[in-house]
Amino acid sequence: MDDLSGTIATICIVAPAVMFAIIAHEVMHGVVALRLGDDTALRAGRLTLNPISHIDLFGTIILPLGLYLFGLPVLGYAKPVPVDFRVLRGGRSGMLKVAAAGPLTNFVLAILSGLALRILPAFSHGSLGTTFVVPLARMLQASMIVNVELGVFNLFPVLPLDGGRVLFSLLPIAAARAYAQTERYGFLILMVLLYMHWLDVAIYPVMNLAFNAITWMVQL
Repeated sequence: MDDLSGTIATICIVAPAVMFAIIAHEVMHGVVALRLGDDTALRAGRLTLNPISHIDLFGTIILPLGLYLFGLPVLGYAKPVPVDFRVLRGGRSGMLKVAAAGPLTNFVLAILSGLALRILPAFSHGSLGTTFVVPLARMLQASMIVNVELGVFNLFPVLPLDGGRVLFSLLPIAAARAYAQTERYGFLILMVLLYMHWLDVAIYPVMNLAFNAITWMVQL
């Protein structure tokens, strides 16, 4: 029972961090798209932090929970915010800005969580130390880890991940069109890379480097 209680308590701490990281990631795609002339996400009611508008049963709940229970990095996704790349100002540079907005948001959230964690001990005195500050500290730690993992993973250059969109925006036109043909196999490619543990080799060191850099920045 103690193990079960501990698992439930950990999930209660990690789940809000996962949910907010995923939702903020998607909302910022839509916000940047709106600033560049595409109001598709706005009209679809997706420029909101209301979880109901973004939750994907598998990507937002089942996948992160399963990864956590198997001791793997906690990743997930919300329903993708609709973006009409054809109407964005700036053409492919507009696509790059929209794609980069999600991961950059996660890195900013990781930094803000670290800063909040750094000043939290100032509020740890008195009766609130165990009832409020300690759980909040654990939640902020989870937010740092989750946002770094989500930001780095989404920058992996496979379509339809954000990193794939960024790479598409930077390639010469002919190469970009050829690269775009791989999107239909993107999910399969990711599953093969995960199964063969090649994705671990490529992403884990970057995640650790990013986390250590943010920890250094906020002087934790």
